[in-house]
Formats: sequence, C-alpha cells, structure tokens
Amino acid sequence: MSNARKTGPNRRHFIASTALLGAGLGVSLAAPALAQTVYDSGTQTEDNAYTNMRRNISSFRALDWQPYFDNTKNGVILVDITSRALHFWNEDRSVYKLYPTSVPVSSDLTRKGRTEVIKKVVGPTWSPTPAMRERNPEWPAFVPAGPDNPLGTHALYLSWQYYRIHGTHDTRKIGRKSSNGCIGLYNEHIQELFGLTTVGTQVLLI
Repeated sequence: MSNARKTGPNRRHFIASTALLGAGLGVSLAAPALAQTVYDSGTQTEDNAYTNMRRNISSFRALDWQPYFDNTKNGVILVDITSRALHFWNEDRSVYKLYPTSVPVSSDLTRKGRTEVIKKVVGPTWSPTPAMRERNPEWPAFVPAGPDNPLGTHALYLSWQYYRIHGTHDTRKIGRKSSNGCIGLYNEHIQELFGLTTVGTQVLLI
C-alpha cells in the first residue's frame, strides 16, 4: 500500500491546479512563485501548506465591477484587502485582470476608500515615510531603483500621500500581510497593470 497521505493532493498537483486557476481568470499566475509564498518557511508540512493556500484560493475569485463603481471611466482598480487580490477593468470592460497581492501587516497601517492613480513611474526610487523611520531608525533615507528597492520595477502613485501600488523583488511577500501600507504585486504583474492603467484610473480599497 502506498505511504502517501490522502488528506490532499501532492505539491505537483497543487502547482498544476494553481496554474489552471490563473489561466481561467485571464491572468498568468506564476504557479512556482505562488507555491514559494507557502513553502518558503521550511517549517510547515506540505499538507498544512496546501491547506493554507487552499483557503486563500477559495476567496480568490472573480468579481463584478458594478457593486463598487458607478462607471469605469479611465479604468478601475479594486483592491480587496481580505482576499489579498487586485481586480482591474479597463474603460470599455473588454479587459479584466485579477492579481494576488501583498497587503498591510496591520489594521492601523491599512487605508480603505477611494483614490486614483496620479503618477506612473518605471524604476521607482523609495524613501521611507517619517513614521517608518521612527519605527525603524536603521533604515536608509533613500533607496535608488534596482534590485534592493522595495517598490520593485514599476509603481502606481495614488492621490493618498505615501500610498502606492507597486512591484516587489521579494516574491515571498505576495499573498501575505507584509507591507507598511502599500499594495504589492509580482513584478511581471505590476508591469502588465502599469501598461493597462492611466493617470486618472479609479482605485477603491475595501
């Protein structure tokens, strides 16, 4: 008799299922990267890791724009903090994208409500906010664009001061509460979203 446990599919099956999920949503979710966000600690069993990710997948579902926006002028972005997902619809609603995200680590760092994209930057630089420097005085005052920059390869600046939707070079952060307030995406996803959005794209965080 096989010694394989029957409580859930093996990792190979999980990765294949995740890839199919992404394909069905019209966005290319990198299955190995998604798996990495679960398996990076090295302390979870494979079955426990699968169970945790399965809970995330159950809430990672397509939504309709209409309950959240009056119109889709300039395109719209909906960020669901609870499910850790970003939804995008272009103005004529011919394009819909759904991306996994990182979200703020705590409720006091989480801001919800309506804002908009006011600036788009390729190769963003980063400076921690005064509150971040107060909490982490050892942090540098300025980080240039590059592999050490926490904003990744592209950033969408919002009308709220200090808030961004941006990439990340640390793929372990995606799918987790891991940011100081911003919304993070895989670099390949923020690059795609960057090309779809405009200055004036509506943004709603719920």
